[in-house]
Parts: sequence; structure tokens; C-alpha cells
Amino acid sequence: MSHAELSESQRRILTALVNEFQQTDEPVKAQRIAETIDRDPGSIRNQMQSLKTLHLVEGVPGPAGGYRPTENAFDVLDRDRLDDRATVTLSGNYDRIDVTVDEIDFTNVQHPETCTAHVHLQQSAGRIEVGDPVAIGPTPNSNLVIAGELEIVNDTADELVVDVAVAEAPLAPE
Repeated sequence: MSHAELSESQRRILTALVNEFQQTDEPVKAQRIAETIDRDPGSIRNQMQSLKTLHLVEGVPGPAGGYRPTENAFDVLDRDRLDDRATVTLSGNYDRIDVTVDEIDFTNVQHPETCTAHVHLQQSAGRIEVGDPVAIGPTPNSNLVIAGELEIVNDTADELVVDVAVAEAPLAPE
């Protein structure tokens, strides 16, 4: 199921649903998803029908109802549930935001003046914007900390691109 072809709109809706569900662990209403991605709630409900057909979403009836992602939804988005990952601190524009980082990919590390990091998150980073100073870390295994300026926020893929000014990890004991 992890190879389901989703439209860009379906992927944005599913990502918003998973992000909100992971924050609250409760069914998410179409209105909330619509607010998150700036769409009409009716359009969200229509798309949810196709996502149900793909077994990516379950409808939860009742006043406290809404939509809940299935395990297939996590697979399609190549995401793990939050309790399967370690939390890494993200500081953006001097605010601390606890996020779950899947991976950090570096480009051009041999050229420090052009080094960027692609930071893949398990949820939306929320309140940070392009141009904000950011610091990420320390990571669980290597205690890596990176700092720089946020160049790109890709909400659809929950990815940040950081112009890295500093990347440090403590030296291993001898």
C-alpha cells in the first residue's frame, strides 16, 4: 500500500490529518484540516471519501467524531508513529518547538559556506518561517547540533531546508 499514487491535494490533506492526529490522538474534523491547509471544509470531506476508499482514513461518527489516519496512511507518507521516534528540539526564531526528526540530510558538506541540511520531520514545525534563525538538536545518538537560517518550509512533506552556519557534535572520548 505504500506505493499509492496520491494527488498533491490528497497528500496535503493526509499530511495535515496525520500531523493533527499525532498532536491530539483524537479524530480530526474536516473544519480543522481545512483551516490548516486553507481549503473549504466541503472539499476536504469530498477528498476524505477517496482517501477512505484507499484505506488511508477512517471516519469516526458522532459529535466528537471526525477522521483518523490508518496504519496505511503512515506507510504512504513514509512516517512512523511518534512513539517510535526520539524527539529532537527545534528552536525557531527563539521559540522552542519539540518535534520528531526522521532524518537530517546534508548537501555540500565539503563546502561549508554552501552547506544546507534537509530536515525531515514527523509533524509540522508550525510557527517558524523562512528567514528565521533555527537550531536543531542535540540528536539522540551523536548529539549533533546544527544552527543556521531557515531557507525553505515544505509543509506538504514536513521538511525544512536550513542554510547551515554551524554543525557540531562532541568529540568521542579517548
